[in-house]
Amino acid sequence: MNPLKANGVPQTNGEGGDPVTLFEVVRMGKSAMQSVVDDWIESYKQDRDIALLDLINFFIQCSGCKGTVRIEMFRNMQNAEIIRKMTEEFDEDSGDYPLTMPGPLWKKFRYNFCEFICVLIRQCQYSIIYDEYLMDTVISLLTGLSDSQVRAFRHTSTLAAMKLMTALVNVALNLSIHQDNTQRQYEAERNKMAGKRANEKLELLLQKRKELQENQDEIENMMNSIFKGIFVHRYRDAIAEIRAICIEEIGVWMKMYSDAFLNDSYLKYVGWTLHDRQGEVRLKCLKALQNLYTNRELFPKLELFTNRFKDRIVSMTLDKEYDVAVEAIRLITLILQGSEDALSNEDCENVYHLVYSAHRPVAVAAGEFLHRKLFSRHDPQAEEELAKRRGRSSPNGNLLRMLVLFFLESELHEHAAYLVDSLWESSQELLKDWECMTELLLEEPVQGEEVLSDRQESSLIEVMVCTIRQAAEAHPPVGRGTGKRVLTAKERKTQIDDKNKLTEHFIMALPMLLSKYQADSEKVANLLQIPMFFDLDVYSAGRMEKHLDALLKQIRLVVEKHIETDVLEACSKTYSILCSEEYTIMNRVDIARSQLIDEITDRFTHSVEDLLQEAEEADDDDIYNVLSTLKRLTAFHNAHDLTRWDLFGSCYRLLKAGIEQGAMPEQIAVQALQCSHYSILWQLVKITEGTPSKEDLVALRRVVKSFLAVCQQCLSNVNTPVKEQAFMLLCDLLMVFSHQLVSGGREGLEALVFNPDSTLQNELLTFILDHVFIDQDDENQSDEEDEANKIEALHKRRNLLAAFSKLIIYDIVDMPAAADIFKHYMKYYNDYGDIIKETLSKTRQSDKILCAKTLILSLQQLFNELHQDQGPTLDRTSHTRQRHQGVGRQTHTPTHLHLDQIKTREAVATLDGIEFAFKYQNPHGAEFPPPNLAFLEVLSEFSSKLLRQDKKTVHSYLEKFMSESMSERREDVWLPLISYRNSLLTGGEDGDRMSVTSGASSKTSSIRSKKGRTPIHKSKRIEGGSVSHTETYTEEESSVEASWLRGNDSLQTPGALTTPQLTSTVLRENPRQAADTHLPDHDSEPGSENDYVHNRGLMEDDAEPIFEDVMMSSRGQLEDMNEEFEDTMVIDLPPSRNRRERAELRPDFFDSALFKNVLKINIF
Repeated sequence: MNPLKANGVPQTNGEGGDPVTLFEVVRMGKSAMQSVVDDWIESYKQDRDIALLDLINFFIQCSGCKGTVRIEMFRNMQNAEIIRKMTEEFDEDSGDYPLTMPGPLWKKFRYNFCEFICVLIRQCQYSIIYDEYLMDTVISLLTGLSDSQVRAFRHTSTLAAMKLMTALVNVALNLSIHQDNTQRQYEAERNKMAGKRANEKLELLLQKRKELQENQDEIENMMNSIFKGIFVHRYRDAIAEIRAICIEEIGVWMKMYSDAFLNDSYLKYVGWTLHDRQGEVRLKCLKALQNLYTNRELFPKLELFTNRFKDRIVSMTLDKEYDVAVEAIRLITLILQGSEDALSNEDCENVYHLVYSAHRPVAVAAGEFLHRKLFSRHDPQAEEELAKRRGRSSPNGNLLRMLVLFFLESELHEHAAYLVDSLWESSQELLKDWECMTELLLEEPVQGEEVLSDRQESSLIEVMVCTIRQAAEAHPPVGRGTGKRVLTAKERKTQIDDKNKLTEHFIMALPMLLSKYQADSEKVANLLQIPMFFDLDVYSAGRMEKHLDALLKQIRLVVEKHIETDVLEACSKTYSILCSEEYTIMNRVDIARSQLIDEITDRFTHSVEDLLQEAEEADDDDIYNVLSTLKRLTAFHNAHDLTRWDLFGSCYRLLKAGIEQGAMPEQIAVQALQCSHYSILWQLVKITEGTPSKEDLVALRRVVKSFLAVCQQCLSNVNTPVKEQAFMLLCDLLMVFSHQLVSGGREGLEALVFNPDSTLQNELLTFILDHVFIDQDDENQSDEEDEANKIEALHKRRNLLAAFSKLIIYDIVDMPAAADIFKHYMKYYNDYGDIIKETLSKTRQSDKILCAKTLILSLQQLFNELHQDQGPTLDRTSHTRQRHQGVGRQTHTPTHLHLDQIKTREAVATLDGIEFAFKYQNPHGAEFPPPNLAFLEVLSEFSSKLLRQDKKTVHSYLEKFMSESMSERREDVWLPLISYRNSLLTGGEDGDRMSVTSGASSKTSSIRSKKGRTPIHKSKRIEGGSVSHTETYTEEESSVEASWLRGNDSLQTPGALTTPQLTSTVLRENPRQAADTHLPDHDSEPGSENDYVHNRGLMEDDAEPIFEDVMMSSRGQLEDMNEEFEDTMVIDLPPSRNRRERAELRPDFFDSALFKNVLKINIF
């Protein structure tokens, strides 16, 4: 193949138009890379200059440059001149180049590009690479390109150089193997008896050994040139992808040729880069280390590195990039597998708690670590024999005890589902051992086993229920994952098998467990969740009705023994599941349920009669009898239709008696309200599902009307729980029985529609203002229980506000009532900001004009409150005034509400509020501003949202209220009028704009302009031979530019290799930045470069990229650093094991003294 003419101009195939340049061949990928390289080698043998020119243009074109190096340039110009010339040929309009272009074609190109370099070296390894021409030219070119300020050149050449280095490392490894084999053959021949020894063969072996040694020396020189000329600079390049390439490849070298590269001299680069500010670079570091720690034979060489960088790796388990955190945990797990003593207890504890992480990959990785550390059996056979001797069916008893102990010590008892999910992939055998779990709970401990405490039993039951749920549902708990994914056929089969297995086991075990723990409400509530995961067909298919009867009997005993809400709801839900019509056991369960409800209802009816008869003379037993039976019925009424028992009548009598006598216990009132509510909803369900008669509708309307009246009266109850319950039920029923009830073809239900009158609306609004918008008591903030109570109280208040807001949104309560809510937006933003903003958004969608009027009303209310607090003279810096302006700014900014500006034009006339501002005249005279004039300052917040023609309309309306003297006023008291008038004239005719000097205004404007500044685009330009490549920097990125210049030294280049002529890209120091620089902290963390630990920690949200420019050193600086690094970092391949003695041990490059005195590295 000879794609270039002698003058370097590409040829084209006139017949088929096939690609003829190396770049085109590699880009298309139609030819086998082996044949492409063989063709090039053949071309090189014919005319090496032309072939090399083709290779040079290949690298230039792979960088995206349209220029072509001609033969005369190649022969007469230096590399730096050629690169400068090619830089001028770059496309000005695009910053893309092949390695960054999207799409499968360019992704394949990257792979082909790397493969071409590897195949080229592999095919040339026995002859051409030693001709002192090819490799010298290529390495010199790549070194020059890697120092270019043009990102495309730097990125492409670095990738090529690193792949070239990897190929050379493979060649060096092969040479080492051949040397060992030759040495072995030589020793074997030399040890033969003199008569049998072949001298000619010895001479041939000696000659071959010498040749191999010479080749190895040449390869060492090539690798030294690439490592010191490219790697040591580019591993800290400004571009994260370039740094990642370097770290990825050095990891390959250390794994491929560990005898030469797996030592402290190279590991330190990976260790230092663990502190990189870009996640993709840290990720490459961890994956490179994982490849090393996977091989346990390499652990002795990694021991010093582990000791120095272990703390950093452990801290990366909390990395803000989840992918990095996952790989850090996996690396810690590999370290644990290789050496139990490498990690301290504190290190392990830092990983343990991550099993509760909301990010599932992190949690699963931590679960794998936890399994390896605590739950893996070291000698399974011995443990099984021990379990059999103790009479246990499973050897997992001790592991389950340890799991429970871990769960208790973690003190996150509400997160058992997260713990189980984290361990599910690594410890399924343990977590699915339900026989062992029930054995621990039901049977007495044998000799050598400790008795489970009450807390341990509760925790084991909770964990067991979570494992059952995980097996039956086959998806992570809430908060983990993005939703239910489609199971594969294998996963579906496993799910079915697990469900059958747990059903068959717990059908028999659950009644026994309930019998043992029926007095413990917490344990029973957990155990009663198990039936919802049963395959209920097993009861009839396996003729296990007797176990069903045993379960129903135990549930009945639990209902009779407990009045806790969670236990009763669990029993009710279990009955509901067992009563499903699709199962044949439904009739048997329905009979048992009806018998239970009959008994409870009879007791409830008699208890109510006794309580009402005794009235104020009722004792605690009477109250308890009513409350206990009512709580049971309420819990069951939630999931079951109990209307045939007519519970509403008894509950209504209790409520009326409480209102009339004022002595009803609050718990009875709350339960009676809730039970009545359920009864009404079940009646509505019956009516909507069937064809109701007029009498049915009238009867239900009468019931609803009477209940709403009772709830309205309860709003004035002295007991807060009663008031809150009544309010919530009022809101719910008004929603259910609103005008939307007749939608969807249900016009026959028109008689059931209720519209709240103004009195009820006012009472609901008053309740919200009195019970929601209140300040919490800030005392005892440190008390955990007090904090928990405050969070619970806030949750209740949010529910109250949300319930009322729904009434406003669906036009059940008049929209002006929302004005009293909108005005609290800024003050209570942290507590209710999301609810209020969503309410405003929804109401605006339904009626823009009315919403605008409501918003103006809320702003006027705020203004009047401010006026009352401060009087006629308003403090412009007051918190209340800022909140006033904030309400207008935040609630009406289109970016908050995602509204189209054109569609809201009809609301313009109602938003000005001008009439309110001029509503009253100043009693001191016309020369004084109206009392409400300051309201115009609030209106100015909306001016920028108006269209140009609307601004003119509003301005004309403003002029009607302005007298001629007002237009001439320039005092500060008239500033609201001046600023508002100017805001309306902005973007229009500015000739009449009123002028005023306001420092505060200009300051605010300056701040806003800074915050809204767009990224600065620096275009490529050529001035006097210097080139700056196309880059896009944000202000945040450029702000750390000075951090590169905080030290006087730069990274020392190892070895005494002659420095190639490079194009310097060192940054010029900004005088302002130089004034802000400071010396690095010499007490930096051992094991990391001063430049990394000198700055902010990795976990900070606002962390900036660690590298912001190319950071290549000038030639003079390189020479200085060469002196310091003399004989410390020259690549020296290990001697043949059979020929040389072991080389002298290298110095510890992690030694703190050497770190401070020799490696004076200051990137920041």
